[in-house]
Amino acid sequence: MSTNTNGGHSRIDGATVDIDGVLFDIDDTLVDLKTAMDKTVRHASAEHAPGLSEEQWIEYTHLYSKDPLGHYDRFLSGELSFVEQRLQRIRHAHKSVHGSLLDDESLFVWNRAYEKTLPIHFVAFDDVATLLDALEAAGIAYGAVSNNVEAYQRIKLDKAGLQRVEALVGTDTVDCPKPDPQIFHEGARQLGTEPARTMYVGDNLLVDAEGSTAAGLVGVWLSRPGVVGTPGPDDREFDGPTIGSLDEIPAMLGLVNSGYKAS
Repeated sequence: MSTNTNGGHSRIDGATVDIDGVLFDIDDTLVDLKTAMDKTVRHASAEHAPGLSEEQWIEYTHLYSKDPLGHYDRFLSGELSFVEQRLQRIRHAHKSVHGSLLDDESLFVWNRAYEKTLPIHFVAFDDVATLLDALEAAGIAYGAVSNNVEAYQRIKLDKAGLQRVEALVGTDTVDCPKPDPQIFHEGARQLGTEPARTMYVGDNLLVDAEGSTAAGLVGVWLSRPGVVGTPGPDDREFDGPTIGSLDEIPAMLGLVNSGYKAS
């Protein structure tokens, strides 16, 4: 969706801000990636980690998804390939919980099972479709800006039933990741909106909320209960608007009287 006709009026810190477009993060904002990864990791690791208790599986999948050693950041910096960061994450989770190292052959088998299984579990959050309906009805342009390559994220959106999110910016689109201002500005450019009149919504405090705000957009931190994004140093709070569901966006845009119904 890339054509704006009307726009909305957002109340930010007591001031009214005209919003012509809304950009979203994808992973754990539009698409429930954590649940998809947890299910996939269990499936792909089952033969390599026999005998784990339910508590151990929870820790195993948590270590993979949270990536405490920052292997995904090493991918973003160009130090690791996308597959390499994935294998480093599973190595760490497996060694930490199961106590053994996965050899190269096991990693090959694991990665093949992971890549085959993960897309099956890509699902949009329940609050996404109705919000996009409301944005379309109000003539507010929308799209996505992600810290992954564009082609991979296009497949993810399509598998999750979000083909209508047409405007999409990945790290390879402008050769830089969030929170670099260029990637946010490219998203606004694709929507045909000015950054100052573009809202950005994401679950990561540092790269989404603070990054988009620093880039001149209206940053909104999505802190879903039970879906914890990267909170940042000392778990600090965001100075801007924080929401627990995308259902809160229409009220922020003044669309609550436009026939919108929360999911």
